Amino acid sequence: MSDPEHRNDAETTADEESSSLSDAALLERTAEGAKRLRSAIAAAVVGQDDVVEAMLITLAARGHALLVGVPGLAKTLLVSSLAKALDLSFGRVQFTPDLLPADITGTDVLHEQHGSRSLRFQPGPIFHNLVLADEVNRTPPKTQAALLEAMQERKVTVGTTTHALPDPFQVFATRNPIEQEGTYPLPEAQLDRFLLEIHVTYPSEAEEREVARRTTSGKPPAIEAVLRAAEVRAIGRLIPRIPVTDEAVDLAVRLARATRPGTDRAAQEVRDYVRYGAGPRGSQALVIAAKARAALRGEAAADVDDVRALLIPALRHRIVLSYRAEADGVRDVDVLSAVERSAR
Repeated sequence: MSDPEHRNDAETTADEESSSLSDAALLERTAEGAKRLRSAIAAAVVGQDDVVEAMLITLAARGHALLVGVPGLAKTLLVSSLAKALDLSFGRVQFTPDLLPADITGTDVLHEQHGSRSLRFQPGPIFHNLVLADEVNRTPPKTQAALLEAMQERKVTVGTTTHALPDPFQVFATRNPIEQEGTYPLPEAQLDRFLLEIHVTYPSEAEEREVARRTTSGKPPAIEAVLRAAEVRAIGRLIPRIPVTDEAVDLAVRLARATRPGTDRAAQEVRDYVRYGAGPRGSQALVIAAKARAALRGEAAADVDDVRALLIPALRHRIVLSYRAEADGVRDVDVLSAVERSAR
């Protein structure tokens, strides 16, 4: 576990070496590392190229992502494969209605040694670099809030003691869009904490044939670690320094503001079907994700194409549709397509 307070000498040396690189050299390494990551993940996961790309963007931007898809689409395999390719620790939490906050954050336990007793902190499964929060909408709001607080603060407080989470620390939460019985939908304020909402779709027929063949033919393929924790931290420090054009920032702000039904730029679809639009965190997400997308391609600056490419995953979970939208069969992607047209 890459706890920043207890790094070994090798990790410290690796961090120092990464910090000594120029931004140009680090950008080149980032693009090369992204190619190797895609290849490593492809050894275990068939297809899902767009999903992998969005996950790498989330990783580079030091954000968290919500993976939405029906069961059996390799969401767990995607996250665990990414952790192996990065040589990072991986933790999985299956969220259930009886899960308590201490079950994920950890708790103080009584420890007895040589006749004396003391409280010792027992870390929960959240103390990993990459955490899969499986079916996060199946646990009560109190436990959801504990997870979301850890995501935001990157630390956990138990009693009077604060414990830092590993660095890097990122959460990939999953949600099943089919079955909603007995679930606790995440409030909009908590959804806003996720950088991207990534939808995992069915594979093509050719991909499904390869899945059926590969997963029934003996041992799963080994995934080679192609990056280390120090390199992931260095990439995370680089992304905010990536330049972004004024046009891209203007577009990000226009897109976020165009989702709000009370503004002049709002399209008719927004006025008809949106109750609440994206807040300023939406435009922030568009800009930082655009920077990450550009860096993963080795581009020296983020531009309007990067912002447009991330419109749907960055904003779809930040708009609240009205009951009329549900009645008329209007989806978030339909509204955001109208937003994109109105912001040109």
